[in-house]
Amino acid sequence: MGKKLIGTGFLLLLTMTAADTVWASDGVTDSGTTAWMLTATTLVLLMVPGLAMFYGGLVRTKNVLGTMMHSFAAMVIIGVLWPAVGYALSFGPNVLGGLVGWNPDYVLLRGIDDSILDSGIPEYVFAMFQGKFAIIAPALIAGAFAERVSFRGYVLFIALWSVAVYSPICHWVWAEDGFLFNMGPGGAIDFAGGTVVHISSGVSALVAALFLGARRGYPKNVMHPNNLVMTLIGAGLLWVGWFGFNAGSAVASDLDTGRALTVTQIAAAAGAFAWIMIEAVLYKKATSLGVVSGILAGLVAITPAAGVVQPGGAIVIGFLASTFCFLAIQVKNRAGYDDSLDAFGIHGIGGIVGALTLTFFIRDSWMAEAVAAADGNWGVWQQLGVQVVAVLITIVFAAVVTLVLLFIVEKTVGFRLKETDEMSGLDQSLHGEHGYGLINLN
Repeated sequence: MGKKLIGTGFLLLLTMTAADTVWASDGVTDSGTTAWMLTATTLVLLMVPGLAMFYGGLVRTKNVLGTMMHSFAAMVIIGVLWPAVGYALSFGPNVLGGLVGWNPDYVLLRGIDDSILDSGIPEYVFAMFQGKFAIIAPALIAGAFAERVSFRGYVLFIALWSVAVYSPICHWVWAEDGFLFNMGPGGAIDFAGGTVVHISSGVSALVAALFLGARRGYPKNVMHPNNLVMTLIGAGLLWVGWFGFNAGSAVASDLDTGRALTVTQIAAAAGAFAWIMIEAVLYKKATSLGVVSGILAGLVAITPAAGVVQPGGAIVIGFLASTFCFLAIQVKNRAGYDDSLDAFGIHGIGGIVGALTLTFFIRDSWMAEAVAAADGNWGVWQQLGVQVVAVLITIVFAAVVTLVLLFIVEKTVGFRLKETDEMSGLDQSLHGEHGYGLINLN
């Protein structure tokens, strides 16, 4: 019996040793990390129908399907465009002086069929994970011009925006030879897309809202949400999906993954709590719309910081994000411009708050590595300078290029709806449908 146990133990040890040898070899898939990244990719895609429900519940009844179609159209259009050219533009080596990337082997992903990354996941999985970020970014913009744009104009706009705005910024921040990725010893910190996704889409949303003008009747006519229950469910789906969004951005299944997931949960809760407290002081009540706004503000702000801050920092960032996002919405109301669903007020402002304030909560181990890499000539203020530069470049680039694209779309296929179509509603005038039951037209 003892010999059998010894023999079994020896075989087990031999098997473990052999497994370790194979594990360390090149081109071998890490099944654990791959399983997590497949899950994370699915969670991020879940955010898009979550966003559709979130936005869909906030518009008027006559526009619910048309608004939700904006999110689903992004899944369709960018779902084709990303593997065709988006991945090549975003993660290929520098071309045009580093303005964008390009790798012809990435076109239609034909050059990565056998590629396994250093993290042990198939490059297909990484490409699809990143593709979900490319899908949700233009879908976020749709909240700014909800209820007043043509579907064909929107489809053309998001296709152009993905290529001309999203891909270059993604390349600068996340590609290994991107200039923001290499600015300073630690680069511009954007762990999961505060700059790449939220600032770029939020700023573009503001430009679009100003370019297209307000909805007819705004702000004189009160435009109530049609279904806050659906908005609450959508916010819940976004919160769940955000664990894939942030924790998946570690591209690993390890300590960093756990850290990112933890601070994501905490910042979302802190953001919601802060918004509740603000409403309690000002209005003596807590609204469901306020709760979901706070959740999103916290989630957006922690996105760039998820890999570098600890729970205490996540709480502060969540509180600051809700405060500044709430103030931004008040400014919008006073200024009178029509960002229909506060895409800039939540995503633009939240992304900026997160990208800048994370600097003051960076964990000591991360900063120590940056200081060592810079031979001691690095600190919080130097990193803040890098963050400010990255934010400003993103704001200016996104604003200018988006304005050009809006002009092109408006002058070609048209973007702003005709008055009769807008008054009839997107559902009927653009899609020939009704969101809540059928209407007998006989």
